[in-house]
Amino acid sequence: MERTLTWRDLNRALLARQMLLERVPHAMPDVLERMGGLQAQYAPSMYIGLWTRIEGFDRAELTRLLERREVVQATLLRATIHLVSRADFWQFAVGVRRARREWYDRLTRDRSDPAEMADAVARLRELLRERPVHRTEIDELFGARVRHGIGMYLDMVRVPPSGTWARRRADLFGAAEDWVGPPDVTEDDAQELLIRRYLGAFGPAHRTEIADWAGLPVATVAAVLNRLELRRFSDERGRELVDLPDGSLPDPETPAPVRFLPTYDATLLVHARRTLILPEEHRSKVFHVRMPQSIGTFLVDGQVAGVWSYRAGKKPAKGEVTWEPFTPLPASVRKEVAAEADRLTELHA
Repeated sequence: MERTLTWRDLNRALLARQMLLERVPHAMPDVLERMGGLQAQYAPSMYIGLWTRIEGFDRAELTRLLERREVVQATLLRATIHLVSRADFWQFAVGVRRARREWYDRLTRDRSDPAEMADAVARLRELLRERPVHRTEIDELFGARVRHGIGMYLDMVRVPPSGTWARRRADLFGAAEDWVGPPDVTEDDAQELLIRRYLGAFGPAHRTEIADWAGLPVATVAAVLNRLELRRFSDERGRELVDLPDGSLPDPETPAPVRFLPTYDATLLVHARRTLILPEEHRSKVFHVRMPQSIGTFLVDGQVAGVWSYRAGKKPAKGEVTWEPFTPLPASVRKEVAAEADRLTELHA
């Protein structure tokens, strides 16, 4: 163990690696690789998540990158939609494929028919050779029950214009091999890169947190970690944390600017609890069993301090980002939050 890291050490490390201490002038595929992909059940979250991290972000450019297949939307980690670079797509897909299938088979053991699924996969694969297929057509052909599982056995991507700012439902599917090209990576290599991506984006971390994020068994993660050269720390609870040799560890007193985050930003999910970016007293205000959709949040000094939403205007009036802090904020901080909200309003225009 090199040393014990406080929650504030881990908080600033996360902010730096997620490009939330300062916006970066990098290309979007590079940013997606640095941040470990971007969770994107709601299409505008992709745009907002990159806007808050990239200097001079251009909303139209992300749509163009989707159309040019330089970035890809697909159901990947934890069986949720993620946006990743083209180069990372097969690494993520192959890395979690077996674990996803085993999870689905356990979940549906008493009500699934392997022969029916194999037939559906073969028929859908032939159809996708001709054209992208809409989700409603898959339901009409095979039923919603089969559609929920067919992506576990046939690698598919979400094809634009679906899943974009202009058309938000990601409900048009293409075969990944046709859209991206055939896979060219082994499972071992894919899992190693996947874990490197996690540590580069969210480390230092405990192995169970890596497993939670990726949807892999802890034993699989531990085996991969044993093959890597790592730095080792402990947290304030005495747990071992691992990290890449060149992982950024800023001064814990580094100032953190106000930042607005989209729904389901991965920095707020359970795997990143050690950083206290979402204080536990506020977690139920953001994630709640009666509120399956997360809500937009904003950070003050590296922690969630309130929520925001966009209220569309009636033409010719412009819409507006409104925000509400959880506790009263100093006037200077309110001014900074308001300025960032105005910039987010412009993104929606």
